Amino acid sequence: MPVLSWIKNNKLSAFLLAVILIFLFAGFSSSRNKLLQTTGVANFSEGVTLDSVAPMAIGGFASTKTRSAMMPIPGGEEIPQPQIVDRMVIRESNLSLLVKDVATARDAIIEKAKGFGGYMVSSNTSNPGETPSATVIVRVAGDKLNTMLTDLRGMAIKVVSENLSGTDVTDQYVDVEKRIALLEKTMAKFISILDQAKEISDITNLNQQIIYIQDQIDSLKGSQMALAKNAELARVTIYLSTDEISLPYAPDTAWRPTVIFKLAVRSLVTDLRGLGEKVIWLAVYAVIWIPILIAVWFIWRFVKTKTK
Repeated sequence: MPVLSWIKNNKLSAFLLAVILIFLFAGFSSSRNKLLQTTGVANFSEGVTLDSVAPMAIGGFASTKTRSAMMPIPGGEEIPQPQIVDRMVIRESNLSLLVKDVATARDAIIEKAKGFGGYMVSSNTSNPGETPSATVIVRVAGDKLNTMLTDLRGMAIKVVSENLSGTDVTDQYVDVEKRIALLEKTMAKFISILDQAKEISDITNLNQQIIYIQDQIDSLKGSQMALAKNAELARVTIYLSTDEISLPYAPDTAWRPTVIFKLAVRSLVTDLRGLGEKVIWLAVYAVIWIPILIAVWFIWRFVKTKTK
């Protein structure tokens, strides 16, 4: 048969083709598309979050054993791998704080984050001249998170709301590590075959495959470093305001007359401002509508006089 004859005459090319087909069926293409869509290249900045690296950590070359260890159980939680003692947990906290001075509290939070081995991610302030409010996002060393939260509570007049959550990414990290090891082993085989190749076409194909695998390894290492970085530094989001209503929170009681009164006053002020804006617009455009109104009045008088 022509196919068998070609295989006998081109053993190296046939072997390479078989290896490529195995990679394709193993999920190489889908894995690469997910990696490129999610991160594009290895990204270690703040923009890399658990949501962007988790799809890469559970797709592609994840082994059957690892997949079974990560199967969801009732309640939405995943089954952890029991042999791992030191778990890798990404912790996040959100606080709504009522403070006397938003600017002072904001600057103090940023300095505290630096003192606890972290840094400021972002800081936004609104309505600085009236009822100021701010949103500050910082990262602090994981072992300093509790101390940071205690200090934040101490600088507030009232802690309106607070929550702390953790996401275990140990299984994702281990899965990525296994995929990297498998890819490195495969690339080593390709390199050994490349040393024996003599045909230009074979050498070209091998180099392309090696570059492709190296790209996969670099992307996975970037995901692994992002997971480790996010687990090392806890993320804290602080909402600051001098007005409790401006803060995101769930009321502790269903009936709060003071809050309802403040909302009613705020609504009245908003409506009065809207009315004032309309009056200003009307006054500015008076140079247009007053002459038109006068002209219409004269025309009406003229027509009325002619009719009489």
